[in-house]
Order: sequence, then C-alpha cells, then structure tokens
Amino acid sequence: MEKKEDNKSSPPYAPGTHVGTKDIYQKNITYTWWEPEIQYSWSLGPAYSKFLQGLKEGKILGVNCHKCDRVITPPRSFCEYCYGPTEGWVELKDTGTINTYSISYLDPNANRIEDPILIGVISIDGARPDPMGFMHYFGEMSKDEIHIGMKVKAVWKPEEEREGSITDIKYFKPLRGGE
Repeated sequence: MEKKEDNKSSPPYAPGTHVGTKDIYQKNITYTWWEPEIQYSWSLGPAYSKFLQGLKEGKILGVNCHKCDRVITPPRSFCEYCYGPTEGWVELKDTGTINTYSISYLDPNANRIEDPILIGVISIDGARPDPMGFMHYFGEMSKDEIHIGMKVKAVWKPEEEREGSITDIKYFKPLRGGE
C-alpha cells in the first residue's frame, strides 16, 4: 500500500518573532484593547423564580409532591425521590431547626477573622426534613450556644431593601420562648 503525502501538514514550529508583554509596554508593536459590554440573563426556572419572589415578599415557599407526601423547600420542579412532578405551592413558617452547622474563622474572602461566622443548614418547619433545607447564616447567638436541633427564626431585611434573593433573610436567630 502506497503512503499518500499530506500537503496540509504544518511546520514543526511557527516561524516569526514571538511577542511578549514587554513589547507592548515598549510600544514595539501596535495593539488595541477592547472590553466587550455584554448583557446577559438567565432563568432560574419556574420553581426557583417563584421561591425567590416569595422571599422578596417575606415568605418562604415550598411545593407539594403528592406521590411522596412531602413539602419541598427550596422548591423543585420535580421530586428527586420519586421523579414525579411537584404541584401546589405552600407558604411555610419562617422558623426551622438547625440540621448541621459550621463555625468559620474565615470571612467570605478567606481572610482570618476573630469573631467567627456561624453558618449551616436549616430544615424549615412544615417541610419534610429528609434531607431538606437550605444553607444560611446564624446570628444573635454565640459559637458556644449553637447546636444541632436548635429552633431558629428568620430575621428579614426591611421590605424596601428586599430584592428576591436568599439574602432577603439576613440570618436565622434562636427561637426563644415567646416568639
């Protein structure tokens, strides 16, 4: 069998002069700088969009899975247990139970801090806790007070400051006797 020559083969190296950052600073080459102004948006989907709208209104919403008999929050368009569709919105209390937590001596930018940040997963009252809930900050408690099973309540931003984000809840505080 005769071997065909490939006329499209590239040379073993690219001839020419390599250009470096130094050439730009010394103005040895002509160049231009362009920063595109790109606008974009994305959809969170119907379930999460409605959940975030609820937060803007000061409500925690969940959805029903009638097949599993569960209320799910944060909501999903389908049940991850039975893969059935979810339907029927439910307004839940803004109270819950700490499932797990972490005590962090690093701020969100990984800088060391003296007073720790308390963060963890809360199961919202009225939703199934297996394993449901969402991660959020804790406040008005110390690292010595926090514990798994602690009852907590949402502390909301003022209505005029809410924007439809999980941060519309500033943090969860301990639920004390008369609250």
